[in-house]
Amino acid sequence: MKVHFVAIGGSAMHNLAIALHQKGACVTGSDDEILNPSRQRLASYGLLPAETGWDAGRVHQGLDAVIVGMHARADNPELKKARELGLPVYSFPEFLFRHARKKTRIVIGGSHGKTTITAMVLHVLKHWGIDADYMVGAQLEGFEVMVSLSENAPFMVLEGDEYPSSPADPRPKFLLYTPHIALLSGIAWDHVNVFSTFGEYVEQFKKFIRCIEKGGKLIFCQEDKLLTRLCEQEADLSLCLYGYGLPEFSLSNGITHVKGPGGWVPLRIFGRHNLLNLQGAMLVCQQLGVDKQMFLEAIRHFGGASNRMDILYSGRTNTLIRDFAHAPSKLRATLQAVREHYPGKRIIACMELHTYSSLNKGFLPQYAGTMDAADLAIVFFSPHTLELKQLPPLGTTEVVAAFNKKGLRVFTDREALQTILQRIPAGNNCFLLMSSGNFGGLDIQALVRSLEAGETNQTS
Repeated sequence: MKVHFVAIGGSAMHNLAIALHQKGACVTGSDDEILNPSRQRLASYGLLPAETGWDAGRVHQGLDAVIVGMHARADNPELKKARELGLPVYSFPEFLFRHARKKTRIVIGGSHGKTTITAMVLHVLKHWGIDADYMVGAQLEGFEVMVSLSENAPFMVLEGDEYPSSPADPRPKFLLYTPHIALLSGIAWDHVNVFSTFGEYVEQFKKFIRCIEKGGKLIFCQEDKLLTRLCEQEADLSLCLYGYGLPEFSLSNGITHVKGPGGWVPLRIFGRHNLLNLQGAMLVCQQLGVDKQMFLEAIRHFGGASNRMDILYSGRTNTLIRDFAHAPSKLRATLQAVREHYPGKRIIACMELHTYSSLNKGFLPQYAGTMDAADLAIVFFSPHTLELKQLPPLGTTEVVAAFNKKGLRVFTDREALQTILQRIPAGNNCFLLMSSGNFGGLDIQALVRSLEAGETNQTS
């Protein structure tokens, strides 16, 4: 099979390219910019394009498929050439559905937690040797790639994103998968560049519920009252509905335990939102033949997905955590979890406005009160990111007013942010870095070294 990727450098796209390469396909690709880690990973598999940019000459009649990523524009010359030649053209989710059309499809959706829930399900299935293809939105411990395709696996587990499928197909990705088993973790307005109102955003989840296969199963977080109402109103009568809430849990010596059939089970993860994620993942796994005891035996070893509550440093008195939280609901949940887990520490929370939604002046008031649990709250945004997203300039006073947090500090210069973080006196601190970006290139290892040095000075 010969496949060409238009915009191969995307996080999901380059992983699909690697997955097809591992299956023996002849893979080529192009992009106008490829950054790390995509660049390094493509190079390691011999898939990095020799030159950046678009070239219609790369598209020819000998191709079996052309896969188009969201980064490519609708007028892309390679996409245009593929259509002129009448080649099969697929968006990323269209190709995944084509692969999984004869498998049992499990789709994990929702405004928050879907990556973690998908990761939990895959971790448990792998632990018990249950074969499943998958697509997940983050690098997972013990998994080489974020996409795996095979001929024989009976299941495919898909993280279901509500973002558009391709430049030519505005349908949310999760609407293309028509799951047999679906999970929805919650609904909190996001992607305002696509869904300009909350009502329009909610409508996509109604459509998702309606696209579940007849006789399928719908698992949902019943703590979200809006979601619960949608599931009850929109679900086909043939569907089996399973609502979930918090499991029985306890916190002892900084370790969270959940109650299982055989007693209390210690976990590596923590936080109320992660316990909800765990409960949803368990219901999914039970539909695949994994009982509660088996699930808890496996999940006790789960450490989380990349950049999700990732503890980068844990010293005698200081802790540094990196998390993907960026939307208001995610920000609030992450801070709440850290506050509950480290009750005696001073929480220094730093978040980056990086997504289109977070940098949108009309959406910014959604962040009011989201950082109230922090002892020191810091917000960073890059004027260059605003330029790239073609958004109007944003003032620091507008950010302060939107968050409505006493003492909030706002930075637009990465070096100034680096300096202030490293000058905070070493002590009983928990540093929490929250972003879907990288704070303009913040040197996190330098921050780790400064924490180590501070603790060394304290003991000398």
